[in-house]
Amino acid sequence: MHQNSSAPLGLFAAAGVALLAMTSAVSAAAEGLQGSWSGSGSVELPSGATEKARCKVSFQKQGGKSYAMNAVCASSSARAAQTATLEQVGANRYSGEFNNAEYGVTGSINITVNGSSLSAQLRGGGGAAFFNLSR
Repeated sequence: MHQNSSAPLGLFAAAGVALLAMTSAVSAAAEGLQGSWSGSGSVELPSGATEKARCKVSFQKQGGKSYAMNAVCASSSARAAQTATLEQVGANRYSGEFNNAEYGVTGSINITVNGSSLSAQLRGGGGAAFFNLSR
């Protein structure tokens, strides 16, 4: 009889752990893009050359499904600051336009968020960039 009485406690403990895991996942999903991200990727220049780059990015919710982005990225040959406005277009997808005022480049930006990881693709000015960022 002692073994039967401990079984419900074990199930309760397992359910509690599952609930905590679900709460963390829901909290991360609810944050969406909001907050600070950093990571690395590559930049394909109009000349065809490719360079590795690192970025620090912050997203601020503007209302509804709209976000403002501020980013600073650097490679071995250049440093650039960018802004963007993005709209949520799916459960974990965001799309919009970026602007690099310093170099006079605008283009498209597409982001996919998977938990605490983010994949970004930018195209514009004859070049492209691909980044993987994390919180």
